[in-house]
Amino acid sequence: MSITILNSTHRSLCRLQRIRGQMMTSQAGAEILVEKVGNAGVITLNRPKALNALNMNMIRLMYPQLKKWETDKETDIVIVKGAGGKAFCAGGDIRAVTEAGKIGDPLAKNFFREEYILNNTIGTYQKPYVALIDGITMGGGVGLSVHGRFRVATEKTLFAMPETAIGLFPDVGGGYFLPRLQGQLGLFLALTGFRLKGRDVQRAGVASHFVESQKIAALEKELVDLKTPSIEDVSRVLDSYQKRVGCLSNSVEGIVHNLKTDGSPFAQKQAETLAKMSPTSLKITFKQLQAGGTMSLQEVLVMEYRLSQACMYAIYFFCVCLVLVDKDHSPKWSPSTLKEVSEQSVEDCFSSLGDRDLKL
Repeated sequence: MSITILNSTHRSLCRLQRIRGQMMTSQAGAEILVEKVGNAGVITLNRPKALNALNMNMIRLMYPQLKKWETDKETDIVIVKGAGGKAFCAGGDIRAVTEAGKIGDPLAKNFFREEYILNNTIGTYQKPYVALIDGITMGGGVGLSVHGRFRVATEKTLFAMPETAIGLFPDVGGGYFLPRLQGQLGLFLALTGFRLKGRDVQRAGVASHFVESQKIAALEKELVDLKTPSIEDVSRVLDSYQKRVGCLSNSVEGIVHNLKTDGSPFAQKQAETLAKMSPTSLKITFKQLQAGGTMSLQEVLVMEYRLSQACMYAIYFFCVCLVLVDKDHSPKWSPSTLKEVSEQSVEDCFSSLGDRDLKL
């Protein structure tokens, strides 16, 4: 038994030495690239072959640099990104840490302590901190981004906290940001390690902005060109690059246009769905929800009774019957397009019925 344990310990020690040797070798290749571009400090995680996985050397390079820039009067904004085009940071270098843990090496304690201190530094940073999470962002990479003021996702972003699959837990402040996501989404992500992709990373609240990957370089240039930027200045620049989609429009036609130009499978599917709906019903529904947002329940029910009567007696009543009664499911709407539905015809549907109005 003792021989087996000694052999196992020896193997772990050898592996740890090899890993540390690789770390020392890669140090010559600069695992962290630090640049000063105008008044911007730019940090590039530079281990592309390892998907920029975070190791102790990177932590110890990044932490003092961030602290230095935080008090430097000539540094107004910090931008952090990943090299290689595939990942921002795919996580912590768990292989080295676990090998260290097997033989009681202090790296197992020091890595997490120093990583968490770095996470806190990012979360309390006094200057605009922008993480360009253009690619795989997991575990330790989440810790380098999610606590910053601005997190910019792209269609290439792949986010996950997969720690339960390797016998750990979602750390790097996961106990802080995950329960603050909408509903029970954070718990779901933490337990399952479910992967969020592209725009869903922003929709979930993990990213603050979504920008097309091809525009990231231009965005970065505009950010570094800012002179003594405030949080609001940075926010305005990011907002100007953020791609708009879906219901971010003031008309049904605008929604359809945005969905068609989005390019994602989800958006295309929704555009196809809308194309099957009654053009008149779509415009009525759009106006109904716009108006209903500021109405009482009683006012909404009065409005909807007017709409119900318009639906029953308007010229498209026959089409409603085709779907609900005849079960044809291939109605021929009239008008057949959104363009043909006049604003006046929609307004008429909302008109008072006089004595026939609903009384509550």
